[in-house]
Amino acid sequence: MGAEADISGSADGKASAGVEESGGILSEIINEIVSSPINIALVLAILFLVYKIVAGRRDNQEINLPPQPPPLPKLKKRDMLLDELRKYDGTQPDGRVLVAINGKIFDVTRGKRFYGPGGPYSPFAGHDASRALAFFQADLVKEEYDDLSDLDSRQMESVREWEEQFTDKYDFVGRLVKPGEEPTNYSDEEEGEQTEEVVAPTERSKDD
Repeated sequence: MGAEADISGSADGKASAGVEESGGILSEIINEIVSSPINIALVLAILFLVYKIVAGRRDNQEINLPPQPPPLPKLKKRDMLLDELRKYDGTQPDGRVLVAINGKIFDVTRGKRFYGPGGPYSPFAGHDASRALAFFQADLVKEEYDDLSDLDSRQMESVREWEEQFTDKYDFVGRLVKPGEEPTNYSDEEEGEQTEEVVAPTERSKDD
């Protein structure tokens, strides 16, 4: 036991001496650097070069990113049956994604990473998402027209809140109509009036 204690003590002593020696060398290096303005300038120059190298690599990575596709032209307003809506699930060549909420169809293509193929809400694409959003369950999306008549007042209030959010964020395309229902005829004049309402304030602000 005595021999083991001596060995342990000797090892601890050597370790302590090694730490002290390393600390002494590091202190000498720091003192040597800060004691000379030339050394300080050299260290700053090295740090600047390292920064430029790292920043240059980051810029190159950003340059090599694939360009974002141009936004799709605004879809002409029209009502759709569910069979027509299903075509806009993001898998077609133009990648457009439409989602219906509470009887209204919205173009959610700008949120394609959420609603497009592979997105967390991809089951909503080309479908009526009202019931799924009311229950917060994506698997409740139906393949047939859903009149939501069995939802209670709390669930319908949730659907209306989602409808408001989509109205604020995405373009309204038209209504989701049930089989046999007459679609609305959206005239060019109606669309022109809506565009004029948006443009007019901008023109007035320029004149002011």
